[in-house]
Amino acid sequence: MLVDLLQTTTLVALEKALDGTARRHQVIVNNIANVDTPGYKRSTVRFEEELKVALQSGGKLPLVVTHPCHFRSNLTLADIKPQIISEYQTSIRNDGNNVDIDAEMGELAKNSLLYQALVQQYNNQLNRWRLVINEGRR
Repeated sequence: MLVDLLQTTTLVALEKALDGTARRHQVIVNNIANVDTPGYKRSTVRFEEELKVALQSGGKLPLVVTHPCHFRSNLTLADIKPQIISEYQTSIRNDGNNVDIDAEMGELAKNSLLYQALVQQYNNQLNRWRLVINEGRR
């Protein structure tokens, strides 16, 4: 099937990276919206480390097994999900809020550029498939 053919490691990795950067954008915007909320703790999104490990291990995510009774995992690249982590340890202001608006705006700009680059790479991959399909018809 054509849909299965298009599920290459590269496309799946790009999809997961797009999901992670989109989620990060939501979290950063939420941090910015709560910059003046007393007691609010900023959150961050992590997914790059798992994505890197999965790509280096051929699309599989190995789990560390420390005991013979532990389950072995068959997690794949498709199983990666962005993790939201709240930073409860720090406080920048007296009201307990730890959002630095300048840092958040910088992260938002950086994340937007990353998202645009990922979209461009995804489109390039699809254009390659389109070229192969169109040339195959001739």
